[in-house]
Amino acid sequence: MLARGRFVIEVTSVMPLRALYIDFNSYFASVEQQRRPELRGKPVAVLPVVADTTCCIAASYEARRFGIKTGTLVRDAKRLCPDLQLVAAQPAVYVDYHRRLVEVIESRAHVEKVLSVDEMYCELSGSARQRDQALALGREIKQAIAATVGTELRCSIGIASNVFLAKTATELQKPDGLVAIEEQDLPGRLFSLKLRDLYGIGANMEKRLHALGIQSVEALCKAGKPVLRQAWGGVGGERMHARLRGEWVPELPSDRASIGHSHVLPPALRSHEAACSVLHRLVQKAAMRLRSYGMVSGALHVHVSRIDGSSWEKHARLAPTQDTLQLLSTLKTLWSGYPVVVKVAPLKIGITLLDLHARSDQSRSLFDDLEIRDRLNAAVDRVNSRYGKNAVYFGGAHQALGAAPMRIAFNHIPDPVIEGD
Repeated sequence: MLARGRFVIEVTSVMPLRALYIDFNSYFASVEQQRRPELRGKPVAVLPVVADTTCCIAASYEARRFGIKTGTLVRDAKRLCPDLQLVAAQPAVYVDYHRRLVEVIESRAHVEKVLSVDEMYCELSGSARQRDQALALGREIKQAIAATVGTELRCSIGIASNVFLAKTATELQKPDGLVAIEEQDLPGRLFSLKLRDLYGIGANMEKRLHALGIQSVEALCKAGKPVLRQAWGGVGGERMHARLRGEWVPELPSDRASIGHSHVLPPALRSHEAACSVLHRLVQKAAMRLRSYGMVSGALHVHVSRIDGSSWEKHARLAPTQDTLQLLSTLKTLWSGYPVVVKVAPLKIGITLLDLHARSDQSRSLFDDLEIRDRLNAAVDRVNSRYGKNAVYFGGAHQALGAAPMRIAFNHIPDPVIEGD
């Protein structure tokens, strides 16, 4: 309050609505229902491969009513819902739909950032920061998607003063929701949520909050900065404190930490030799991605999950490189230490390139054949980009040419030109 003579003037601070967050509901399953009308209205599960030993990577809302969700084993899903429609994932199709959706949304509001293949947000400006106009924009986006891309591509839209709360608003009404959280709604509007419903709170963070006596979102909102700083181990707690109160918190810059590919092996490839071939293919795909980013890797990690629940992993450091042959040589060394166990077949395998740096920062040796390798890699990449990933390949992957198709990770939207099949 400011006092001027006998008058008291109350100054209030109103946080404008700045973020419109779009979260597509059961995205993979919804795309399948859009492109295949016979699946509409039916319980659908999308699988990496059609096999009882794998798990669901997406479930339609019809399937969710039976208790089926992401991560449910296929054999359990079929028990829960005998009429469940099983569909093999088509990552290239999902990426294509994603691009069409971004284009439609962009025609109505600028897409500030794509967070994943099914999540993105727009930063609002001008009159769109007012509640009625923001909600009208949300309805307009929904209508445009239905008319242009398809009626099965439903989304939940959240609107708030920051991205965190806008994303949280999408959790308050699903599917097909449209929710605005304004300053006067805080913090009570959040109390119906569970801690794990909030972005940035996983199983480990939940345990840390519980240890500090924070058992609910209400308790989290009432906690002071020192408590949250202790929970997050630093400034992350203060950023969470600000987000919960509707403050606009700029994103911190982040660097790409790793490049990885994994694959659930179909029954025909659950052998030592076939797994090795698939690993060759995964390394070759990762190497091409590495080069497309203009980066080099200083470490290779290999991991294997076996059919009996056991696992094996190995890690190796190497001179920073983006050369496929050098990475394959390192893979060969690591794989030579894999313990072959009779009747315990490999089930899921993967590789991760770590310790990534810009290639421009790499010091090159005067006594190696890097220039020749560079020309070879560039030629292979050009041919595969033009004619398909199996046009030219290193022979170790021959047995797995039909395996390890393009996959979509939560925070990585693959480029079909670089990672397509």
